[in-house]
Amino acid sequence: MPRWERMIALVDMNAFFASIEQLDYPELRHRPVAVTNGIVGTCVITCSYEARAHGVKTGMHLRQARDLCPAIIQRPARPERYAEVSTRLMASLETFTPDIEIFSVDEAFLDFTRCWRLYQDPYALAVAIQQHVRTVSGCTCSIGISGDKTTAKFAAEQKRPNGITVIPPWEAEARLRDVPVTELCGISDGIGRFLAARGVYTCGDMKRLPIGVLAKRFGNLGRRIWHMCQGKDYEKLQQAMPPPKTIGHGKIMPPNTTDYILLLIYLLHMSEKVAARLRRHRLAAKTFFVGLRASEEWLAHEYTCAMPVNDGREIFYLGKDLLTHGWGGEGIFQVQICALDPRPVNNQLELFNELDTRRNSCLQAQDKINRRYGEFTVMPARLLGRSTMPNVISPAWRPFGHRQTIQDARADDEAEQS
Repeated sequence: MPRWERMIALVDMNAFFASIEQLDYPELRHRPVAVTNGIVGTCVITCSYEARAHGVKTGMHLRQARDLCPAIIQRPARPERYAEVSTRLMASLETFTPDIEIFSVDEAFLDFTRCWRLYQDPYALAVAIQQHVRTVSGCTCSIGISGDKTTAKFAAEQKRPNGITVIPPWEAEARLRDVPVTELCGISDGIGRFLAARGVYTCGDMKRLPIGVLAKRFGNLGRRIWHMCQGKDYEKLQQAMPPPKTIGHGKIMPPNTTDYILLLIYLLHMSEKVAARLRRHRLAAKTFFVGLRASEEWLAHEYTCAMPVNDGREIFYLGKDLLTHGWGGEGIFQVQICALDPRPVNNQLELFNELDTRRNSCLQAQDKINRRYGEFTVMPARLLGRSTMPNVISPAWRPFGHRQTIQDARADDEAEQS
């Protein structure tokens, strides 16, 4: 077999959350399962392949899922459990190659270019990875292997569940020729409409469009898209995590909420989550976005503080100000708070400010307790009435760094003691 200039594999877990539910609860195996955000959740986060056979899809309303599959079993999400399995699995993949990019909670790119001589048979390599994943996690995965990240991800989608697709680099352009451009990762519907307006519907059409057209409109992303469509995505694995551009949290509310006190509780909840995450990574911010989603639009404002802050109480005052001056009593469906410019804390306190020192000591003690015994073990009394909906693992979740929004308290405690 010719030598591959690059060999990239994408390991993509199959119905990851639902598979863990079936693994932990044997009575759910071979049955249609829908995972929702809490027992009162109404949206399907993911579902088992037995449910997908009836037409159930991620993002579907639970009522619609039950219409399609009356026997479907609802399971509340357990994000800490999913994070624990993912963390263990991702660490174990380093036994194959040190060059790994954790793409999401259930996906990872593995670069075998530097150890190509050890794995000259890509299909046999994929089989070995699948067996390893099953041993470590108890779940199955689909694997795509090619000479670049985009084609490897496309390949992993071709045979699911538990499939293997190998596309040698010299075959990539031909394999992608008739594939709609919007099927490639990174090409959104908006970019798809831009391309369609210029006669580009499939990857094979891309060659007729000068690369400069995409570069002028989308910059470096446009240049990358032009190469992606020809099976020549040049992007390397992103192993180092860049500093965060934003840190935020949001929460869906009971539909059409007009209760002022309940809105305050939700805003305080998100303020404390953002603040705790800023402190966890020794960050603070001066600029915050605070938003309330009404039926037709967002009621939102961008606030700038005099000094960078990471105290939930200070952030909550911003949310309270939005309620006072930006809310007219209309029904609210979602709250969102986001630190827009997180920056490293310099640990400089205000001169002669004893309250500032005491407050920081209290927050440090609170964070230490919450890391050891669980989020919101210590909290403002008002949060006793907070939402019971569990946290959600976002697509950007990683098992380390500022994107570790869900973590295992035991692992935190061990790390702190070491």
